[in-house]
Amino acid sequence: MNIDNNDILIRLRYALDIKNTEMVEIFKLGGIELSKDEVLKVLTKSMDMDELEIEDQIPCDDEMFESFLNGFITFKRGKQEPKPGQPEKPAITCEHVNNLLLKKVKIALSLTSEDMIEILELADVVMTKSELGAILRREGHKNYRICGDRYARNFLKGLAIRYRG
Repeated sequence: MNIDNNDILIRLRYALDIKNTEMVEIFKLGGIELSKDEVLKVLTKSMDMDELEIEDQIPCDDEMFESFLNGFITFKRGKQEPKPGQPEKPAITCEHVNNLLLKKVKIALSLTSEDMIEILELADVVMTKSELGAILRREGHKNYRICGDRYARNFLKGLAIRYRG
């Protein structure tokens, strides 16, 4: 089963108990203006290809997803003044979605690598520190590894267990 960006947002929102109004604010902090109704359309579950597509769903592309995660960091940690020569808002990297999810949630929630490994263990997934390090590396680094859907799903599941009980 493939995990898409809309599904990841739904699971992340559930895991961290993010309210609809907070979702609107997070998107805005990431540079995307959405109304509460539009956010609800982004948070509509995608259907299988065999079934009819939901007309009202707003698909969350990679750029929108990354903008949301950038906004989430700002929402959780506050706005940082850019250093001289640094752009006003983070550039969209178009990196693999699952890697971005782990990296940016780690930053937003101020998680350590140990915290992330514990969160995965809550979902019965064992990952070594070096495996996690490879996922958190910059794309193009010789030890960089793409984070599979299984790890992303279980990370979100572990977050739900940790933050919702």
